[in-house]
Amino acid sequence: MFKKSLLLFLIISLIATPAYAAAPTVESLELSINLVWVMLGAVLVFFMHAGFAMVESGFTRAKNSLNILMKNFMTISFAAILFFIVGYGIMFGTSAGSIFGTDGFMLSGVEDIGFFVFQAMFVATCATIISGAVAERIKLGSYVLIVVAMTAVIYPVVGHWIWQGDGWLTALGFSDFAGSTVVHLTGAVGALMVVLILGPRLGKYSGKKVNVIQGHNIPMGALGVFILWLGWFGFNGGSTLAADPSLVPMVIGTTLLSTSAALISSSLYTKLRFKKVDASLSMNGVLGGLVGITAGCAEISLGGSIIVGLLSGVILVEGIRLLDTKLKVDDPVGAIAVHGICGIWGTLAIGLFSTSTGLFYGNGISQLGIQAIGVIAVIAWVGVTVGGFTYVLNKISPIRVSEEEEIAGLDFTEHGSNAYSFKDNLLEGEETIAPKSLGLAERLNNNIPIGTTKQSS
Repeated sequence: MFKKSLLLFLIISLIATPAYAAAPTVESLELSINLVWVMLGAVLVFFMHAGFAMVESGFTRAKNSLNILMKNFMTISFAAILFFIVGYGIMFGTSAGSIFGTDGFMLSGVEDIGFFVFQAMFVATCATIISGAVAERIKLGSYVLIVVAMTAVIYPVVGHWIWQGDGWLTALGFSDFAGSTVVHLTGAVGALMVVLILGPRLGKYSGKKVNVIQGHNIPMGALGVFILWLGWFGFNGGSTLAADPSLVPMVIGTTLLSTSAALISSSLYTKLRFKKVDASLSMNGVLGGLVGITAGCAEISLGGSIIVGLLSGVILVEGIRLLDTKLKVDDPVGAIAVHGICGIWGTLAIGLFSTSTGLFYGNGISQLGIQAIGVIAVIAWVGVTVGGFTYVLNKISPIRVSEEEEIAGLDFTEHGSNAYSFKDNLLEGEETIAPKSLGLAERLNNNIPIGTTKQSS
């Protein structure tokens, strides 16, 4: 009797229990693997913001570190929210005249949330480029407003032109696989316009003399470069949007080789140029190699990527020198040269080295011309919009902190605390150095207020 009752119970249970999980199909497994790959890419790009924070804070002075960290936290947070509300719709919505999207706001009607998450990391990366270039002298509130404009409207319009199927640059045949122009050039042009309005840091230039304002923690900056290098494998690799076994290894391979070549060329070039291997320029060379291959990482050969990287390293060094010493554009971390000049080079390199459309593969100069049109269009759009917005913002209320606040450091003036506990050594020691014996840059570097004396311990 017991056995019959147990058998009846099992039969009823099997009949009444729904089949919660059907056997996986090839299509469902492929979809899941692709989703995991894109989400891994998104996580790696998110982690790049830790790298940006370390590079920016390490290459600048200690008294501004907390401010830089907060800018990076705010950038990714505001970018994610604004891209959700309006940016994604402008970038990927139904096209109006191939210029901008008109629907999909707040992801209405959007099913692929994973794609939104991945793209949100990119818009934040574009905006945070501005953070490094304007470090040590911009008001936090002004910076946030610029980020709002960049992430809500300015960047999404560029993305629509190039990464939306109906965009006008896409229709021309413009190619930018992972964002040398969309992300990096856009952010760099925005940074340049803000820096031109801000002006250089106190003590950076004394007449024709260019003073070095030393970063307070180069090992921290180096750690940031390594983090960015790691994250970039997700930046470029995740842009395949699928775990394609033939495409993904090639993309990551070209990324690795270009970056390695750029480090070698920038190191050797600084040795030849300055008789010493410049560590900070060499580390920026790594970033220049990353930006330089980002546009063409899927269509440039492994050998071609090495050439792109070698040239990126040299272009980066000369680009920083041009901006810093000739044009007197004060960019504490070299962001404009890394993301702008190398971004232009990487975009144009497709017209030369693409195995399918490049000049060096017998395909003429048409692709190079299309790439140049895209570069010019993006520079014009971002220059006018960011420049105009920042100009008006500065007229309403100055976007730069006062001289006193800049001298004291933005950590205390903007946040009421410091990243580090500074030792007050003004009254210690025996040797007194008259303030006039030190230049303004030296006094600011050593956190010595103007009009005081420094006594060494």
